[in-house]
Amino acid sequence: MDLDTVRTFVAAAESGQFQTAAVDLAVTQQAVSKRIAALERDLGVRLFTRTPRGAELTIDGQAFLPHARELLRVAERAVESVRTGRRPLRVDVIASRSAQSSLMRGFHRAHPEIDLDVVMLFDVEAAVAAIRSGAIDASFRAVAMPGRPLPEDIESVRVLDEPLQLLTGPAHVLAGARSVTLAQLVGHRIWMPGIVPGTEWAAYYDDLVAEFGLTIEATGPNFGSDALLDTVADTPALATFMSEQTRLVWPSGYGLRRIPVTDPTPVYPHSLLWHRDNPHPALATLRTHLATTAAGHGEAGTWMPDWVIQR
Repeated sequence: MDLDTVRTFVAAAESGQFQTAAVDLAVTQQAVSKRIAALERDLGVRLFTRTPRGAELTIDGQAFLPHARELLRVAERAVESVRTGRRPLRVDVIASRSAQSSLMRGFHRAHPEIDLDVVMLFDVEAAVAAIRSGAIDASFRAVAMPGRPLPEDIESVRVLDEPLQLLTGPAHVLAGARSVTLAQLVGHRIWMPGIVPGTEWAAYYDDLVAEFGLTIEATGPNFGSDALLDTVADTPALATFMSEQTRLVWPSGYGLRRIPVTDPTPVYPHSLLWHRDNPHPALATLRTHLATTAAGHGEAGTWMPDWVIQR
């Protein structure tokens, strides 16, 4: 059913005059008559009766009018849902308790007038595909895959270098340390079941292991952060890496320790990715906000792989 004919029917029904409807719609009276005739043929009923005073709705016209109005309202809502600047800004973060999520909460506090949809995709390849298809407007990603640079139509900017910390239980041999060096971690078991081979974060930790001779184990199923905390708290021989801004809560009886890592401090670099032709006005606002809150990059005393996202 053609929406122009439905819109013309509603205009004529509300004004009671084909001529008035023509003026309101900026078309000729003949065009109004043709559209109404076409709609009547499609429906198989008469919608108007001509009278000396103009055009009156028939019983069928009266029955159709509320549905016609609803059709137009639905069509307008459909257009508004994708109209640039009207739909929410869709942004991908790695996890709900991550530094990227904290950045988006800060953005929302600074710009509560901007509607947001926050999603969580699996890896950088899924994020890039979603950006290129228009499914999302931007993504926070830490690193690209070695030898697989970003496509030319994807822009990126570093927004945060986040230090890693060591998380131990109370009985771990390093639990009492105020800080630990990477050299001190050699020979200790660092358990990280969330590492998935082939992902950008797996590549990051592979380089960390190769550079400093660490032992990082990704064995066993990943039951989430709660199970990880339970195991680390109860197992003196295990520790794990935790990003500095990861927000976690555990029972006070666990006695877990978050210990800074130094000489050098491994940092996980977070970048914002977007399509260079994305016109959403809120995207520019997000980039400006992040530029004013971004932490220093590549500071002395820090380490990261040399293939991180940079443009």
